[in-house]
Amino acid sequence: MRHELLILRHAKSAWNSDAPTDFERPLSRRGRNNAPRVGRFLAEHGLRPDYVVSSPAERARQTVLVACAPFGIGADDISWDRRIYAATTGELLNVLNECPEDAMRVLIAGHNPGLESLVRVLCREPVPTPPDFKLMPTAALAHLLIPVAWKEIDGGVAELLSLTRVKSLPV
Repeated sequence: MRHELLILRHAKSAWNSDAPTDFERPLSRRGRNNAPRVGRFLAEHGLRPDYVVSSPAERARQTVLVACAPFGIGADDISWDRRIYAATTGELLNVLNECPEDAMRVLIAGHNPGLESLVRVLCREPVPTPPDFKLMPTAALAHLLIPVAWKEIDGGVAELLSLTRVKSLPV
């Protein structure tokens, strides 16, 4: 069984917002501009997810809704999982272990450092560190091939197909 995993870090958040908590912090103007670019990239490359699971934190929620909009995937179609917010790699693996087996392509959206760690742990081969030392900057998208069932996913099983940074995408 071959699955694909799309790992999406939320777009740039607004640090100077009036949000009362970190969980409620929204996207910045740059983040609101970058999230649709990720959505266009997904659509142009035929990367429609069969199942979407996301952190419900505001910045992740805004990012994933915009990124999935080209596919007609809305809030009611997304599994909102609080465990993804501030998750460890183990918690993220648990979330992935619970994905429906009939979902051939899953998109998980959330936060660093958890997502960056997840990419490194899942991949069989070492993932090169970029010159800026940021594997998953805001609005980055990792695309992995997973050759096992979701319930069997564990470290060292995946092949990194691509790592796309929003800066490389057309405006």
